[in-house]
Amino acid sequence: MPVYWFALGQVLYINPWHAVVVFFILHVLVYPSSNGYNSYMDRDETAIGGIEKPMQPTKQLYYCSILLDVLAVCVSFFISTIFACGILLYIIASRAYSYRGIRLKKYPVMGYLTVVIFQGALAFALVYHGCSISKTLQVPWQLMVAAALLIGGFYPLTQIYQHQADKKDGVTTISFLLGYKGTFIFTAVIYSLAFAMLAFWFISTLQLTKLLILQAFFLPVLIYFFWWAKKVWRNTNAANFKYTMQMNLLASVCTNLAFITILIIRFFE
Repeated sequence: MPVYWFALGQVLYINPWHAVVVFFILHVLVYPSSNGYNSYMDRDETAIGGIEKPMQPTKQLYYCSILLDVLAVCVSFFISTIFACGILLYIIASRAYSYRGIRLKKYPVMGYLTVVIFQGALAFALVYHGCSISKTLQVPWQLMVAAALLIGGFYPLTQIYQHQADKKDGVTTISFLLGYKGTFIFTAVIYSLAFAMLAFWFISTLQLTKLLILQAFFLPVLIYFFWWAKKVWRNTNAANFKYTMQMNLLASVCTNLAFITILIIRFFE
């Protein structure tokens, strides 16, 4: 969702009706379908996502994910053919990430890049294109990179408590490859690059106020991040489900509020 608000806030001329439809396609159809399909393939028995004790997936979940995908592509044609093709590409990548016959997620670098490129850069481009009145294809590459880096910085932290479960399932995540401490260092580096790119964009486009707003909303996230990193440095048991979910909730809320605030400010400029 943060990528959606981020992209929408940078569209020069927004088509309000299409913005609603794009939100619906992504957050009611595509993302839930991807999560459902991934759960069906993983069959997690330990904590995953926001669920500490997940139920075992059924065949109905699989059929539901397929139905949502078909609906997503069909509805996407009301936005544009290019948007529909982009949604289809996203779905294919998501399935390749989870499907047992391909299972990109079991490869640390390939799995990581799949998430960064499709959930970050492609998602930004689709929103920017789909929500614009002109259906522009001139999407700022700097913002696509920034979106990819924001996803790429946070994603390894969501894996940090699953090392043993992933190992049991034959999956080597980027977080497992980096280790507990390495995951925090990697996240700090990628987030620094993301904010450097955002700073470059907002300064070069004379949006200094928006840059300051973004920094203000991210301050609680940074405080929690360094506090949690310190705990993990002392005891790796702190890299657990509880702290991961707290970080996830805080980062999601603050990031969404930051980009929504930036969007609202546009109406008063």
